[in-house]
Amino acid sequence: MSFFCLQSISEEQRGLVGHITATTSAEERTRLASITGQEALSSLLLPVRTVGVQGDCRTYSFVAALSSDQAPSWPSLMWLAKLIPRICHSVNRICHVFGGRTSQPITSITPTFLTVPCLNLLREADHLAQATLLQAGLTRSISQMPVVLIPVHFDRTEGQQSTQRSIVIRTFITNDFMTGIPATPGQQLPVDTLSNMVSAISSLDGVSRVLFDLTSKPPGTTEWE
Repeated sequence: MSFFCLQSISEEQRGLVGHITATTSAEERTRLASITGQEALSSLLLPVRTVGVQGDCRTYSFVAALSSDQAPSWPSLMWLAKLIPRICHSVNRICHVFGGRTSQPITSITPTFLTVPCLNLLREADHLAQATLLQAGLTRSISQMPVVLIPVHFDRTEGQQSTQRSIVIRTFITNDFMTGIPATPGQQLPVDTLSNMVSAISSLDGVSRVLFDLTSKPPGTTEWE
């Protein structure tokens, strides 16, 4: 970044640039600049905390959601999912949001309890995802696939109440469940299979968006809590 650019940003932004410089290598910064220069990504910090493992400690940190109007570049997203929690310790999980770019900040959640309608929605989403995985013959190659209901309603207009919820798909591959990786679309998980899951779940009443968990373990645990 040039001297002129540094002079034109705020103290907070300058501090962030300094933090990124201190916690990344020159090679990582070059790749980060390339990704953000080529892909119009939007990022949101969701008002949801999940359990994770950072260092030797169990953490309860926020979820960062990435989205774009372009087709996902899964290698880039997977790389960002490793980098962001290392830079931002208040984040321990990264997700991709399907359905186009999200621009409105999420400032509130949908009140969610263990009621019959909430449980039925989660069961139906889980059934659709697991049936799609079974039909694709991937139940042996994917170690575990938690399907998670989160109280987040995207795409609300100003003043609109939060009434919908979103579904997260977590395709996890591991040998021992002590560490593991997410199945990468286009590699361990066919893109068509994931697209079929997303389309089926998105059709359910009450579902705002479908997300895909990009997080390895660590820093994220296998399941969400």
